[in-house]
Amino acid sequence: MAEDWRSSPLRRMQVAAIAGLGYPLINVLGHTLRFRVEGLHHYDAIVASGHQPVMAFWHGRILPATFYFRRRGIVVITSENFDGEWIARIIERFGYGTARGSTTRGGHRAMVQLVRAMRAGKPAGFTLDGPRGPARVAQPGAVWLAHATGNPILPFHLEAASAWTLRSWDRTQIPKPFTNVALVVGEPIPVGADATEAELESARVALEQRLGDLERRAQEIVRSVRL
Repeated sequence: MAEDWRSSPLRRMQVAAIAGLGYPLINVLGHTLRFRVEGLHHYDAIVASGHQPVMAFWHGRILPATFYFRRRGIVVITSENFDGEWIARIIERFGYGTARGSTTRGGHRAMVQLVRAMRAGKPAGFTLDGPRGPARVAQPGAVWLAHATGNPILPFHLEAASAWTLRSWDRTQIPKPFTNVALVVGEPIPVGADATEAELESARVALEQRLGDLERRAQEIVRSVRL
């Protein structure tokens, strides 16, 4: 069962307070960032083809990704516990949809919700190494969703020129106000509906490697703007 935080008036107040403060803080910070974008035409090409992207990135870049891709109707998985609730409330104000569950609790139900959302014409978003890691190791969820829906995976990475890095398992990066943020979007990765288990694993490995390449490219961009 999910954490029973709803039975506690104090916990409910905490959820409301965190969400109430979190949205305006992220929104104000986001509007100060200077995004340098490369490869966004891949997103547009997927939509123009009549498909929707399964957007895939590392957990440690949630904050700038949430701001940049706001108001696109992207559906993401959020857990049903205390943290998942305030996160869901914040991202919903940024125009995201939520499928409730996690890899440990309610995961199958959440994936079914994502399949339905994509069939209804919505893009999906995945933090590939979330919610608990290991960092920079792609879990199979995005590949499975692409396989189930016929939509391609769209990998991307964001890197800030100046940021605070948390001492968390994913080394979460919080861009500092007015800094440059590189967003690099890679070529889509198709996953066939008739793909074998070996081919699905090959796609997962390719996705992990592609994200490593995108991270290095984003780091090159932010190094160049510091000069």
